[in-house]
Amino acid sequence: MNFADLHCHSTFSDGSFTPTQIVELAHQKGFKGVSLTDHDTTKGLPELFEAAKKYNLEALSGIEFSCYHNNSSVHLLGYGFDLHHPAITRLEDKHLERRDARNHAMAEKLKSLGVEVNLDEIKTDGVVGRPHIALLMVKNGYVSSLQEAFQKFLGEGKAAYVEAFTITLAETIDAIHQANGFAILAHPHLIDSSELFNQLLKYPLDGLECFYSNFNRDQNERYIKKVAQKEWIATGGSDFHGENKPYVAYGASFTDEPTFRKLRRSN
Repeated sequence: MNFADLHCHSTFSDGSFTPTQIVELAHQKGFKGVSLTDHDTTKGLPELFEAAKKYNLEALSGIEFSCYHNNSSVHLLGYGFDLHHPAITRLEDKHLERRDARNHAMAEKLKSLGVEVNLDEIKTDGVVGRPHIALLMVKNGYVSSLQEAFQKFLGEGKAAYVEAFTITLAETIDAIHQANGFAILAHPHLIDSSELFNQLLKYPLDGLECFYSNFNRDQNERYIKKVAQKEWIATGGSDFHGENKPYVAYGASFTDEPTFRKLRRSN
């Protein structure tokens, strides 16, 4: 049963829907559960929890942390953790510092390329990242779309790209576990290197995001088998960003009720 879409982003990171609007969308889709996995922040979760009560939906704490393993970018989903645990808040603070330093460095690079962006114009209660800078570039007429901003300036290896200081996969897993949560490897479908994927499987993960976005059953099979072998948890979510990724619909992938309840044990 399609109980909940466990991978989506709100206006507190790089999505275009508020947490309340995501709850409304979950209700419209007939889901019974809801979560929010904004990048490196939990600031949208209180609003999500409050809105979920109105629609009688079960709410699950969630986040998507950016981390690194051997200089490779890896994303880790956390679920069912204590929202106020110091291990989570400390990691959020580190990411806020990381993002702030990186954003200012990218703004300086853009300025040297003749692209003026004033980060103070970006208004959000959550975290600021490359998509926000890209939207500002569109607004100011330097590019015609987010895609063009990334292709010409902000994408990895492009003229204004800046590496961030790294927070390790091990540190991130440990923080989630300290907060009594589950650490799930996000979208393994996007990991091109089999060697990297096999290295990641050696970490004390709790599961894999086996059902992701628009990938079909055959494309998911490898991860379903791996979860079965390790007796891990198989989650699913769309990676919904609203208008910022219009080709991915909310609910394109989802998680069933037994898995949701297992993840929600500490909420």
